[in-house]
Amino acid sequence: MSLLTDSPSFYQTYSGPSNDRAASQMGKFCLVAAACALALAAGTTAGTHMSLWTSPVSTRAPTMAGLNGLSSVAGTIPSTGYAAPATYYPTQPEQSTGSLRSPAALRSTASASPLPSAMQWAWVAGLGCWSAVLAVATFWGKRQPVAIMTTTGEKAEGFGASHTSFYTSAQAKDSYATLDEILEAKMADEGVRGITKEVLDACVKITEALRVNLVTVADAQNSVFGDVQLGVDVIADDLMWDMAKSSKLVREAASEEEPVMVETSKEGRFTICWDPLDGSSIVDNNWAVGTIVGIWDKTTGMLGATGRDQVTSIVVLYGPRTTALVACDDGVYEFTCGEGNKWFASREKIQIKQESKIFSPANLRACQEDQGYNSLVSYWQENKYTLRYTGGLVPDVYQCFTKEMGVFANPTSKASPAKLRVAFEVAPFSLLVEKAGGKTSDATTGGSCLDIQINGVDQRTAGCFGSAAEVDRFNKMVLGK
Repeated sequence: MSLLTDSPSFYQTYSGPSNDRAASQMGKFCLVAAACALALAAGTTAGTHMSLWTSPVSTRAPTMAGLNGLSSVAGTIPSTGYAAPATYYPTQPEQSTGSLRSPAALRSTASASPLPSAMQWAWVAGLGCWSAVLAVATFWGKRQPVAIMTTTGEKAEGFGASHTSFYTSAQAKDSYATLDEILEAKMADEGVRGITKEVLDACVKITEALRVNLVTVADAQNSVFGDVQLGVDVIADDLMWDMAKSSKLVREAASEEEPVMVETSKEGRFTICWDPLDGSSIVDNNWAVGTIVGIWDKTTGMLGATGRDQVTSIVVLYGPRTTALVACDDGVYEFTCGEGNKWFASREKIQIKQESKIFSPANLRACQEDQGYNSLVSYWQENKYTLRYTGGLVPDVYQCFTKEMGVFANPTSKASPAKLRVAFEVAPFSLLVEKAGGKTSDATTGGSCLDIQINGVDQRTAGCFGSAAEVDRFNKMVLGK
């Protein structure tokens, strides 16, 4: 079954499977109709005769008034001195004369009753033949695929949300490479492969926790920022800490929930930072949320390093499915958590297009103070871009990889200061975006977010990520670069 994909036409033809089920149902209906027609033909003849012989007979003797007026098809019975048995008289009176008929008269009438007319026989036979032919044609005739949504219209220059490029471009395959197969071929460093698999194993546990736990306020509030923590926040963070503390590969770790670097193993190799559940403000809506992970080698550490020094980064999206973006040596790969919680490669070497018609404008309050940002948002609207914004960083930037286009903008203003954390959010996502051919901006100098030096665990910044042409437009209209 083909999916709607990019096409020169406004819509692409959907070629579904042959209409086997519909054909089977229609064929069965037609066979039943044919059988009913033949039964009707036989019943018409049999019923004509049998109905005349099966009428109930009265057990009461006739009255003299009835005898005086009695007549039959065979002749008139004398009314004087006649004493006929009671069983001669059926209960139904003759409708035309009110007289009663004897069994002899009934037999005479039955033998004289005509069979169904030629017109009736022709109608019944025709119905039976038509039903039988249609049944055969339906069962054994050539079946064509069902065509849905076909058009010859050309793609409009300014297209909207219904354009097929906003649907998935992923093609079904007979088989998919496993996580181990991709990492063996596309990630040369054995240690990086190992920590990647450990992170993804922890995210499988977070997936299961999100499915069975209610979204409620946590009993204990540990957030140093005074933010209200939810139970699922704490669970996700605990699962990440369990992974980090039990791993022989992790040297030190920090969580967005507690932005303090913690040494977990002196023999470990990697510094790992994570946002355990990005999107806490929308998780109670059952919207998509995610986990963001950045990983640095001990040779650079995280403090004093940049996002460009990461050995890999991982973003996991929890939605109807659980999927993960992983920065490999030659590009970005998407993995899907399938049956048995096994990861397989659902997209390989993702590329973000230079142009986009999707925009995600965060921090719209800044439009009141920043005329450049206000003009940019107006430009996107006037040129029929499609708004795709949830308020969650993970789904809003993740769509740049699935749609292969998009722009996420989060500038600052005096009333709306920077909120994005460099180590926990910006650096990991920026590595993925730029490895996939996209572009990033620090929304201050116009430079790449990967070049921001991380001087504090909780350091924050503005940012813009996505299709290169749209990030350039942001730099020009908002920053004047």
